[in-house]
Order: sequence, then structure tokens, then C-alpha cells
Amino acid sequence: MPDTVDTAATLLAAAAQEGPGDTLRIVLLVSIVGGALLAWFLLRGYRTDDSDDTGTGDGAGVGTDGGRGGNTDRDASA
Repeated sequence: MPDTVDTAATLLAAAAQEGPGDTLRIVLLVSIVGGALLAWFLLRGYRTDDSDDTGTGDGAGVGTDGGRGGNTDRDASA
């Protein structure tokens, strides 16, 4: 039975050792998620949605509703 006690003591001692494993996992996960969010935030500014654009470039064309500049959602924030 002394072999089992020695083995259990060795395993418990090895499991009790502290190291940067959990911390590095958390830092890596947060870095990946942060990088993905940063890329999304930066790239969404370069998105072009020209499906309703008349091609004039100034937004002064007549839209589908008959009013001036039919693409009001895009021009309202400009």
C-alpha cells in the first residue's frame, strides 16, 4: 500500500503546482475576441451599400418614394 500513497502524493503535488496556464488561456481568448471586434468595428466603416444609390454621388437624386434623395438612412448620418 505504500506505493499507492506515494503515487497519490506525487500526483497531488503535481496538480497543486501553479503556473501561467489559466492566465495565458484567458489572455489569449480575450485577445482573439478583442481582435475580432476591432476588425469588425474598423471594417464596417468601409462597407458600401450602393443598392439604392442613383449614381450621382451627391445623394440628390429622386428616390423610390418620390422625395429628394431616397436613401435617407445613409444620408442622415453623413
